[in-house]
Amino acid sequence: MKDVIVIGSGMGALSAAAMLCTKGLKPLIIEQNWQPGGCTSSYWRKGYVFESGATTLVGLDEHMPLRFLLDQTGIELKTRKLELPMQIHLAGKVINRYQDLTKWKAEAARHFVGNQDEFWDQAYAISQFVWKSSTKYLHFPPNKLVDWINLIKKANPLDVVKAKYSLKSTTSILNKHQLNDPGFRKFVNEQLLITAQNHADEVNHLFGAAALCYTNYGNYYIDGGLLNLVNPIIDFIQSKGGEIIFREEVKSISKSKAGYQIQTKTNQYKAPYLISGIPLNNLLSMDQDCILPGKTDKELKSEQLYSAFQMGIAFRSHREFESLHHQIHLETPLIESGSNSIFLSLSHPKDETRAKDGATVASISTHIKDPLNTQVDSSKIEKAIVNTLIRHDFLKEEQILFSHSSGPKSWNKWTGRAFGFVGGYPQYLSIKPWQMVEARLDNDKAYQCGDTSYPGQGIPGATLSGIIAAQKLASDWL
Repeated sequence: MKDVIVIGSGMGALSAAAMLCTKGLKPLIIEQNWQPGGCTSSYWRKGYVFESGATTLVGLDEHMPLRFLLDQTGIELKTRKLELPMQIHLAGKVINRYQDLTKWKAEAARHFVGNQDEFWDQAYAISQFVWKSSTKYLHFPPNKLVDWINLIKKANPLDVVKAKYSLKSTTSILNKHQLNDPGFRKFVNEQLLITAQNHADEVNHLFGAAALCYTNYGNYYIDGGLLNLVNPIIDFIQSKGGEIIFREEVKSISKSKAGYQIQTKTNQYKAPYLISGIPLNNLLSMDQDCILPGKTDKELKSEQLYSAFQMGIAFRSHREFESLHHQIHLETPLIESGSNSIFLSLSHPKDETRAKDGATVASISTHIKDPLNTQVDSSKIEKAIVNTLIRHDFLKEEQILFSHSSGPKSWNKWTGRAFGFVGGYPQYLSIKPWQMVEARLDNDKAYQCGDTSYPGQGIPGATLSGIIAAQKLASDWL
């Protein structure tokens, strides 16, 4: 009998497991892959190290979920702070997304029509509220009396005022500020797509402001890939008596008075507590009796979700780059996928662990809508992406040393996620923050975390979901 079983080893699951270690529990983590991290990981191919999903690391500033996790556990990360978080390539212009808000407002004013200062000042203030509240209100969304008591104890009237932005779309805020420049609207939509997984019409401005301002906080790089974000967390868990098992996919979950019984293809495990770090879609598709009927209504279907087409390229660079991260807005939608932008992340020039012979490693990704029902010709997308990178002077074709690509089927195989969807549940205006998937699965001793539960996408969101799941388990039972 284990103390607690954690299914999956993504950032949500690992955050929950690490936090439970601080409560004295020894987690058993069951991972279907041979590598930990899920969509926050790295893999080796032909002597190069590529990212398996996430490429940007934000969350180390005060009040942010990852900072909270590190402070609570004492885990230390070796990072490089990025001077310029991102560049945007739009309509022949290169827009620098400076971290400093004053510099960013001046840069935005140079490239877009309309007075944006008030919009960005307001968005940044809202984003600060979001991050301060994220680790302050760890019982949100509430579904038990203990949650309400904790929320009321910490409530601040000013917080309620800011929370009103959860009812307003980012589009409505843009309209209020009369920011109608088509180029700026496209910029906002594509920036939101890589952070909130949806466009301004559907993203409430509480999340939208935080998403648009994430480059105004510290952005970091970890040598060797984001697997080296995951490994120190696993080391901490193991140092506290926890375990991780690889290559075992959970097939069924049953419940008894003694707790939860997990059946994999080859083994059976038991524990009084359960934390699921896999998507709700996967959990609902397996033989299980740990989910309340009401949770099934919160499942989003393939047509509401995204997968990604990702391409990895190793090449000899002919120039230096001002930033490691680039969003390239396309003049016409990308062939096969219909995407309006691609996102490019480069290895750090001082990172000698990801490539041999001084090569640069690039990860390029773009969205694919409705992955269950969408098939794409990978060769056509690969050619279009390479041509785009050549046009924007990122590389020359003869400099390419190695390239490969992956689509929804590859994501399904690598992560095990239903029909290969990634990026979590997108933001939808009709789904308010308090209506999102809550941590308690059965109002007993089973809990959910990861990017299909509140608060959603990205490393900060998944990390916070794990912290919340651990907090609610501890409040309920420890």
